[in-house]
Amino acid sequence: MAFIDYYKVLEINKSATEAEVKKAFRKLARKYHPDLNPNNKEAEQKFKEINEANEVLSNPENRKKYDQYGENWKHSEEFEKSRQQQQSRRGSQQGDFGGFGGFSGGGDYSDFFESMFGGSGARGRSRSAQSKGEDFNTQLQLNLREVYKTDKRTLTINGKNIRLTIPAGVENGQQIKISGLGGEGRNGGPKGDLYITFTIENNTNFKLDKHNLYATVDIDLYTAILGGEITVDTFDGKVKLKVAPGTQNGTKVKLKGKGFPVYKKEGSFGDLYIEYQIKIPSNLTEKEIELFEELSKLKKD
Repeated sequence: MAFIDYYKVLEINKSATEAEVKKAFRKLARKYHPDLNPNNKEAEQKFKEINEANEVLSNPENRKKYDQYGENWKHSEEFEKSRQQQQSRRGSQQGDFGGFGGFSGGGDYSDFFESMFGGSGARGRSRSAQSKGEDFNTQLQLNLREVYKTDKRTLTINGKNIRLTIPAGVENGQQIKISGLGGEGRNGGPKGDLYITFTIENNTNFKLDKHNLYATVDIDLYTAILGGEITVDTFDGKVKLKVAPGTQNGTKVKLKGKGFPVYKKEGSFGDLYIEYQIKIPSNLTEKEIELFEELSKLKKD
């Protein structure tokens, strides 16, 4: 039987952290999961290899032993027998290989695995051990206006219709978990979970930063100089604003509570910040030019 490079199976380096091992396993397990690849023998075999690699590399003791012996794994049995005999003399009550049993890979193991991690005992224990089903992951694309208010959606995932309530204010990249909607558990184990990641597209003229909205509003020169009243758009309708005489370009106004809803905080909103951009008139008539020239002379005097 040949040595199996579990790092190569999971497509990671030997220096990979526990988190990186877990991430790689989930990615590949989702890709080759039997529920997603029905009647695909190649995918089924690949899934077993991925599970087996994860059983070793996600367990610190297993990984330590695997890294220690590597391609010299055939000598590990002699070493382990010697170690067990020493432990026995000291009155140790540990089982074979110091507790390397109880794996939860789901499925048969290779001869290499069984020879290195406990022989036929590992196979027997793995068949009887319960394990949680695979977690499923999916993405849901929405636009900013669709998440301004709490909404209900029906999603079809793996042939099942799921009624989902989407709370107002859900953020781009946010992930929610729905328990029990993943893959089937093994040997009576619990089902996996469903993870939904939201992708939110901003299809508005507002800039969103956390819960606050930002917008630029044009005002004409005359209103900026003389003052007046303008109508501006907010996310949930129009409002009228008073413009003070002598308003400068870039002046900012805050509309409290007119921003974006705060996730799972009913009635709580950010603020809306309006920045005035003074629009200089163009295509002036001769009379308008004449009046501006007179005004310029008055200011100089």
